[in-house]
Amino acid sequence: MADQPKQVGGGRSMFGEFAPKLAALTDDVLFEDVWNRSELSARDRSLITVAVLAAGGNTGQLEFHLGRAVENGVSQEELVEAITHVTLYAGWPNGMAAMGVAKQHFTTDGQDAS
Repeated sequence: MADQPKQVGGGRSMFGEFAPKLAALTDDVLFEDVWNRSELSARDRSLITVAVLAAGGNTGQLEFHLGRAVENGVSQEELVEAITHVTLYAGWPNGMAAMGVAKQHFTTDGQDAS
């Protein structure tokens, strides 16, 4: 899986001066280390991340990770299906909220709605 794009975090650009430790952990541990491990592809990590965020009702981070998932080769159709699947296991309110974020992402960010 060495041919996949390197995953880079944005912690320092978002919170570098305000919360430098959180920024460093985000960039150096979460992205530099965990996201770039070779045991799973970035595509698989993106699907897992979207599913976990949807299941937990963490819609604040979902918008970013939907975009990251597309960058990592996950299609809109696959993301909608993953959220639909998660909804039946993690609860209707969380799934519906996540699907709302996905709908907004794919219909307002210039993404192909097909």
